[in-house]
Amino acid sequence: MKSLAIIGSGDLGQQIAYYAISDNHYDKVIFFDDFSTSKTVNGFLIAGNSDCIEKEFLLKSFDELIIGIGYKHLEIRKKIYERFDGKIPFGKIIHSSSWLDKSSKIGVGCVIYPRCSIDANVVIENNIIINIGCTVAHDTRIQNHCFLSPRVALAGFIDVEEQCVLGINSTIIDNIKIIAKTQIGGGTVVIKSIEKPGLYVGNPMRFIR
Repeated sequence: MKSLAIIGSGDLGQQIAYYAISDNHYDKVIFFDDFSTSKTVNGFLIAGNSDCIEKEFLLKSFDELIIGIGYKHLEIRKKIYERFDGKIPFGKIIHSSSWLDKSSKIGVGCVIYPRCSIDANVVIENNIIINIGCTVAHDTRIQNHCFLSPRVALAGFIDVEEQCVLGINSTIIDNIKIIAKTQIGGGTVVIKSIEKPGLYVGNPMRFIR
């Protein structure tokens, strides 16, 4: 019996729990949450706050860990990942309806939602969320702690540095580099490399702030 602990019991954490069970990745899910005062959410136990995680792991309350904190808090996602990296095994969920080329590499702590396509020689590093219907073409790398919203399309030979958010329906053409801590707004078309972090929107993209 394989069990998963999710940090964060909000909407994203609950989605991950749903896929963990319904898509047969795990037999049991528990939550840890620093802000909730509830004992359960959707029938799953909230076993305490983040300070309880190592103790509960030693008690064998769970086997693997995934961070269920969303795109507005990527710095916190990174800090939590680094806090437990090397101490507790991170899990991985790749939905059964997604297609991954056998040459692609997916790191730990990642969640790949339904209907995604991950092409040849793609590297997806650690602690990354790839939402419903994303396409990541050949020879693209997505670095740690990124968040891809639904239906993002990345062409080949793209390098997305860490802690980037790619908005819903955004498109990035080939041979592009996106610097760390960049946010791409919904529907944005990226036609050249981004060397200054910030928020970009529009078609073609323009810097906002």
